[in-house]
Amino acid sequence: MTTESIICQVQDERLDSYVAGIRNDLSRSQVQRLIKEGHILVNGQIVRPSAKLQQMDRINIHVPEALDETVVPEDIPLRIVYEDEHVLVVDKPPGLTVHPAPGHPRGTLVNALIARYPALESVGAPGRPGLVHRLDKDTSGLLVVALTPEAHANLSRQLRERTVAKVYLALVVGYPEPSEGLIEAAISRDPRHRQRMGVVEGGRAAATRYKTVRRFKGYTLLEVRPHTGRTHQIRVHMSSIGHPVAGDSRYGGRVPFLKRQFLHAHQLEVGLPPGGEQVEFESPLPPDLEEALKLLERRES
Repeated sequence: MTTESIICQVQDERLDSYVAGIRNDLSRSQVQRLIKEGHILVNGQIVRPSAKLQQMDRINIHVPEALDETVVPEDIPLRIVYEDEHVLVVDKPPGLTVHPAPGHPRGTLVNALIARYPALESVGAPGRPGLVHRLDKDTSGLLVVALTPEAHANLSRQLRERTVAKVYLALVVGYPEPSEGLIEAAISRDPRHRQRMGVVEGGRAAATRYKTVRRFKGYTLLEVRPHTGRTHQIRVHMSSIGHPVAGDSRYGGRVPFLKRQFLHAHQLEVGLPPGGEQVEFESPLPPDLEEALKLLERRES
């Protein structure tokens, strides 16, 4: 793990090019990945890899560990909801990390995908083959994977244009008021706690719409639709309004009856490449979250 702070000595050069030029141990793609994950800041803020630097800008570079982009195939069971020659829709169980990361090179969804689809290694970014979006390790539910470069470009465009509809079920602490609403608050890596994200001025724009499904004693089940795809977005936004996701110890939602956050990617509507036919997929609540709701119901009886 390395951390350094440097003062920029150039004018109008791209951030990714500049950092790759002064850090010979990092490729440009690795630098871009670190920037997007909030490990490289300019004047304390997250900016785009293409951001133009000014002389005397302060650049903070935090490299968690040496980045290894080699993915080892592993025979890990997967629940495939849909498959054709272009895309795959997976129902991810809780506890399964989506892609290798520093300190966690194996046992991920990507390791399982490479074992089943060796050609996937050439699709998308190094170390993240086929991925166009992610779910947190302890978030369960639906994830779409591109099986070809053309499908990757198609799905990435849909996500950029926000035409992919994602619906989550989330149990939160307390009773959000109003009972349905829109949270708009910029998100960035928390400068004081590197493992957390937060609502930070100057961060990346983020919007989350929520609607109450049912109230229990002390908790509310919500249907949540993120309009953007920031890291930990739903968890950060719900915590920011005082109603953290139940079971989410990182953002203030620790509860005795859950071992992980109650957050499930319940529905996914996407245009299937290459033709764009709109198809909706649905995943029921997994047993641990169903049992949590039954426990709350029994407490009310």
